[in-house]
Amino acid sequence: MTKSNDVSVRDFNEEDSNTSANPTFDSVLAARLSRRNILRGSIGSVATAVLGGASLSACGGGDDPAPAPAPAPAPAPAPAEKLLAFTAVAKSLEDKVTVPAGYTATVIYALGDSLRAATPDYKNDGTDADFENRAGDHHDGMEWFGLAADGKASLTSNDRGLLAMNHEATTDERSSFFIHADGGKATLPRPAAETDKEVNVHGISVVEVKKAADGKWSYVKDSAFNFRLTPWSEVELSGPLRGHALAKTKYSPTAVKTRGTINNCGTGKSPWGSFLTGEENWAGYFSRGAADDAARGDKSVVALKRYGSAQGGASRHGWETAGTDDKYQRFNNSKTGVSADGSDDYRNELNTFGYIVEVDAYDKTKLAKKRTALGRFAHESAVFGKAEAGKPLAVYMGDDSRGEYIYKFVSEAVWDAADATPASRIAAGDKYLDKGKLFVAKFNADGKGEWIELAMSNTAIAAYTAYKFADQADICVNTRLAADAVGATKMDRPEWCSVNPKNGEVYYSLTNNSNRRVDPTGSQYVPDSANPRAYTDVKGTSSTQAGNPNGHILRLKEDAAGAAATGFTWDVYLFGAESSASPSAINLSNLTGDQDFSSPDGLAFSPSTGICWIQTDDGAYTDVTNCMMLAALPGAVGDGAKKTLSYTKADGSKLNVDTYVGKAASADTLKRFLVGAKDCEITGLAETPDGKALFVNIQHPGEGTAMANIADPTKYTSQWPSNAGYGAGKRPRSATIVITKNDGGRIGS
Repeated sequence: MTKSNDVSVRDFNEEDSNTSANPTFDSVLAARLSRRNILRGSIGSVATAVLGGASLSACGGGDDPAPAPAPAPAPAPAPAEKLLAFTAVAKSLEDKVTVPAGYTATVIYALGDSLRAATPDYKNDGTDADFENRAGDHHDGMEWFGLAADGKASLTSNDRGLLAMNHEATTDERSSFFIHADGGKATLPRPAAETDKEVNVHGISVVEVKKAADGKWSYVKDSAFNFRLTPWSEVELSGPLRGHALAKTKYSPTAVKTRGTINNCGTGKSPWGSFLTGEENWAGYFSRGAADDAARGDKSVVALKRYGSAQGGASRHGWETAGTDDKYQRFNNSKTGVSADGSDDYRNELNTFGYIVEVDAYDKTKLAKKRTALGRFAHESAVFGKAEAGKPLAVYMGDDSRGEYIYKFVSEAVWDAADATPASRIAAGDKYLDKGKLFVAKFNADGKGEWIELAMSNTAIAAYTAYKFADQADICVNTRLAADAVGATKMDRPEWCSVNPKNGEVYYSLTNNSNRRVDPTGSQYVPDSANPRAYTDVKGTSSTQAGNPNGHILRLKEDAAGAAATGFTWDVYLFGAESSASPSAINLSNLTGDQDFSSPDGLAFSPSTGICWIQTDDGAYTDVTNCMMLAALPGAVGDGAKKTLSYTKADGSKLNVDTYVGKAASADTLKRFLVGAKDCEITGLAETPDGKALFVNIQHPGEGTAMANIADPTKYTSQWPSNAGYGAGKRPRSATIVITKNDGGRIGS
């Protein structure tokens, strides 16, 4: 994620507002963590694209009857495809994208690329405008939506489709300096012209991509399907919050709509073919006045603090200071009006962010909807379990902040296969995503777990004294507080989740947690069964990183009831670590130099090959290698063995934590496939239905560049993708690449 060069600006990825007394698993230290199956997920098929891009580094007569000819030899059987047969990519600190020999990676869509003929090509010198009609910044999660030759939706198209993708943030949290000519103004008040650019590079884009006759992919600049959804676009509220007092604002006194979506990270694809995008670190974009607690004088103060919004806190970009226009003032979340319900100010604006947003990628005329029944938190991806006729649907989600929770939504409506091709995708979402039950996970030390319903009928919620819930809408808005009330398990930053299409098991990447300690103080957590490691990791020659800096991947298997189950079993599939780290305490998965990784983030299963793709957003191992993507062939929950981690506390006593580690990976089941450019994150993944084109996002290359060096490209920490031959200028740009195999085979074979 973006790191600020201004020390006065908070790092909103390190938000840590869970001060509840909920178990961190220290209460279940006799824990069991089994490492089974590989991550799974709804990857969303990808599609193939058009127009060329930049390649990146990575082979008789006669009357008598003629004698009968000898039978032709039988053709040699085609060699059987072997997955993970490629040679592992080595770790690298070079400023390029590297893929295995026999593969080609090509840039096809980068920050600033024009989405219409009337918008000029991107100059990449900070003078460009019209960002509402350009590719946004920080390409993140994405999904593939196929297009037939007639322009209609297709489940089988492999050479034409739409990529719907998130644009999470900007490089540098205050001034977003790469999109401004002189680096921008980091002090307050912020200029309106700079703010307009920064707002518009957030949100999502939908762009047509197509494969040409020569097999090369590119995006279609002036496609009628191209569109942007920014933080200023009109969006509907749907579900329990629609029309509720908690969503009344000056913009929508009737609480039926809001403006836009922001800080979009992970994605999902519904069984009826819509795009789901998660709002992650949204709270940091809003400010509150220094005396706002007293001005409010009600329970909303408790809720705001639980979501990391303290009075007097600085906002990420200072957009609320750009002018008196309403579009800027909506970022001031203070009580400034006199109404009793908030209909004359934006005191409730924050309540309209933090949701899964549903978009019809095929139809830009349809308003997106925020599906509030799925809860409000720092959303990553939203992944559906297997859809079975006559049974409810399950949606799995994670809250990406330290000590936060894992969730599941179960629809009230049961699945009807006819809805796979509905007349209206948004109407299908109304049917399945507006009514249902919301659950939070509690992990027990015996390798079992339970889903606890978040509803007023739960006595722990009804009797909660720290915050008095009024109704289900209040629970959906203040989901973290409801999860606190029922004793959910604090986790090490649940990032993306994915469902293994082979067996239905659910995988979660727990990216890292600097707050784990054997001897905790303040808000720190002791290691537990599901989050068992607390150690010191050395970076370079002097700096140390404490807690769980390398992260791990957890998986769970629902009980017999499937989507509607309230119980599950769980284990740890993989622990991130350097291969040289102590196997008894840190490298619990016995990773080799071809497999070691840190901070798993993006996670998705290929529906074509079954490969589980693991992407990293790492700051712990970056002295050795840039971020990467690995290919894995998972086993199943329970395929490993029990290990006991023994810690010595400050008083000399022992803290023993039992965990179950999945079966050790081999060269045939886990291998590094890609290493990215300098200072980037690898994130987002989609593929064509035949598995022969894989789309991946390279986010924020060069984010370590100092703003003072904006005028000197030689001091940029990255010049990618211009150094790979794509686009004008030398300023680094987030971009989408497409990976193909030179022999035309499936990716990962």
